[in-house]
Amino acid sequence: MKLPFSLPLATAVFSIFTASCQPQATAAANPEEVGKVVWGRDYDAALALSKSTGKPIFLLFQEVPGCAGCKQFGRDVLSDDVVVKLIQNNFVPLLIHNNKPGKDAEVLAMFNENAWDYQVVRFLDTNGHDLIPRKDRVWEAPELKQRIDQVLKKKAGRIQRVAIAQPCFWSGEMKIGAIDGVRRTEAGYLDGREVTLVDYDAGQISLENLTVKAKAAKVATGVYTKLDGYQKAPEFDQKRQLQGTKYADMKLTPEQATKVNAFAKTFPERVKEFLPE
Repeated sequence: MKLPFSLPLATAVFSIFTASCQPQATAAANPEEVGKVVWGRDYDAALALSKSTGKPIFLLFQEVPGCAGCKQFGRDVLSDDVVVKLIQNNFVPLLIHNNKPGKDAEVLAMFNENAWDYQVVRFLDTNGHDLIPRKDRVWEAPELKQRIDQVLKKKAGRIQRVAIAQPCFWSGEMKIGAIDGVRRTEAGYLDGREVTLVDYDAGQISLENLTVKAKAAKVATGVYTKLDGYQKAPEFDQKRQLQGTKYADMKLTPEQATKVNAFAKTFPERVKEFLPE
């Protein structure tokens, strides 16, 4: 089905990030209670990074310095290699000390958590809302892995696919890939037109808003929700903005390649947000 363009024109709004959006560079100096995860410590910065990357927030409320049980959780659960990789690869990690004043106490109150409590993990969407119901006293790695899996399955169900037509899919992939909520892009052909095939997070951006932003960027002359007859373009035409750059030979996931392609030549300071660690 092809959608007509009767939507009002809107200006695409892109988040501006500071260095505080990035988690600290290493986990080597972590207190024992928080394991080997590389944590961010600013709630607003974590929300901004979540909106930029589409990754949910892994929010840990932890007593630091903490009791023996808190230290054991850090040693046994948050230092488990599988758990650490799951968190780092799929989430924006955020640590809030539940026994400190200032910004930590403000976030604690925002989520109605208790000071000096045992560790609590909450999974937040890009708007700061719980993706699954809160649960405390998750003491062991297998149970935490189950909850992570539950979140990732729920998030995967929100990914939708659409094809957006434009005069040139080289610029289409670049400009559409820059829109928050777009996860993957691919250059292709449909209905005799050049199109960008788009996987987007419907929990982060609606099809209507995606269409408006693509049209505002002048890379949308038609939208297809039915993809019968779609053909992928040759590799030469894929991610054209990456070609000839220092990122071209990096091992990037399709999601990373989409964002790096979007910003490599237009906003290079943002590229580091999406590069592999």
